[in-house]
This record gives sequence, structure tokens and C-alpha cells, in this order.
Amino acid sequence: MASTSKYLSKLHDKSILIVGGTSGIGFAVAEACLEYGASVVIAGRSQSKLDDALSRLISAYPDAKDRVRGHVVDLKNDIEASVTELLEFATASGQETLDHIVSTAGTGATGITLENATEENVLDAGKMRIAGTLLLCKIAQDYMSKAHTSSITFTGGVAYYRPMEGYSVTAATAGGMGSMALGLAVDLKPIRVNMVSPGAIRTELFENMVQNAGGVDVADIFAKKTLLDRIGSPEDVAEMYLGIMKSGSITGQVIHVEGGFLLK
Repeated sequence: MASTSKYLSKLHDKSILIVGGTSGIGFAVAEACLEYGASVVIAGRSQSKLDDALSRLISAYPDAKDRVRGHVVDLKNDIEASVTELLEFATASGQETLDHIVSTAGTGATGITLENATEENVLDAGKMRIAGTLLLCKIAQDYMSKAHTSSITFTGGVAYYRPMEGYSVTAATAGGMGSMALGLAVDLKPIRVNMVSPGAIRTELFENMVQNAGGVDVADIFAKKTLLDRIGSPEDVAEMYLGIMKSGSITGQVIHVEGGFLLK
């Protein structure tokens, strides 16, 4: 009897756009999608980081060099024009369609506390995460296959559900994104819309925070706040995006990947 691969083949030959795919969780998702045989476009704000990410992906997956491309995008300035340019690139000027979009872009409100919050930095913190994500979804629907097999997955954080001291602004942006996932799932149906909500993950952003902590063992502090006593890896979180893309029945959901942080 011939073997089948109905699960492994779900992303094979699919067209996937990953905004924020130059580093961290987004880069791990790009790696995974290439391993599953998908065609991938990664996007980020920095051309140099984009070039480096493409080089690393092609080095790791030389057989996939014809299935991975990159394009610069800015979700904070002239958002609609930048997003449209990206989508035109990803779909050969609309001649092709995208099956899935993943967005891990945005630093959110990192470093903004209630004490140093201003009108300017609070609005700036929400611009990429809220406005950027919303407008990406608004425009992207015209470049996607309109079916339950298509999905958009963006990235929030657990600060909304269990904010630590100094995380009021971060909680506000994460909470707004969670509510937005529900609303967009209704508005964009049958395209599925979901949000992944990670805890502390060993991304470049997290490592920079550790280095700037002035000798405080931030990683150990965060690890001890989880049931698993560990900081998650980008690869841990990437699995959730894969599952969402492959499941035709999940929409309007917020999926936590936080090592039990919400229970401890």
C-alpha cells in the first residue's frame, strides 16, 4: 500500500507572505514553511536585515533558493502604499494569489512605562501593531484566495492577559490586537484570521533586553514566572503558526504560547 502524506503536504506549493520574517519568530516561521515545501516571501523594514535573512535561509535550504524572496515594507509610514507595493510584489502584480499571511512585525511598546508614556510614544507604539496590522489585512484580502483554506495570523502578547508592573501600554496594544483578531475574522470570512500570543521568547529583541538589563538576570526572572521554568524558542512558537495555517476550522482565536505563564 502506497504511503500518503496528507498532513505533510498541506503547505506544499502554498504561497506564504511573512511580514517580520527577517528575525525572531518570523524567521523561524519562514524556515518551517520552506521545509514544508511552500513558496515564501519575507518582508521587513531594513534592506540589510532582509538581505541577511535571505542569505541565511538560502544557505540553510539551498534546494529552496527559488522558493524564497524578500521585499522591504514599512508599517509605520505611508502604510497603505507600502503594503500595496509588498502585495503586488508577492503576487506578481495580482496575477497570483497568496494562501497565507503571517505577521510578526512590530516592537510594540517596549520600554514605555506609565511614567514615561506620552501622547506621541503611546500612539507610535500602537501605529505598527494596530494600524499597520489592520490596514495590511484590509488590503491583503484582495490578493488572497477567498476560502477557508486561506489565513492571516498576526502576533500579540500575553501582557494583555497578565500584565506585569510597567506593562500598561504593552497590555493596551496587545489587547487591541486580540480584539481585532475577532473582528477581522468576522469581516474577512471565509479567510481565517487568528492571533498568536507569545510569552517571553528568546528572540533578538529579548536578547537585547537581557543585555541592557545592567547585570540583572532577566532571562532567569522570566523563566521562573512560567510553569516550565524556561524561556521559549522561536521554533516553539513557529509550530503554532503552522498549525493555524494547516487547520481549516480555526478562526477568530487567540492562541497562547507562554510556557504556563498565565497559570503561575
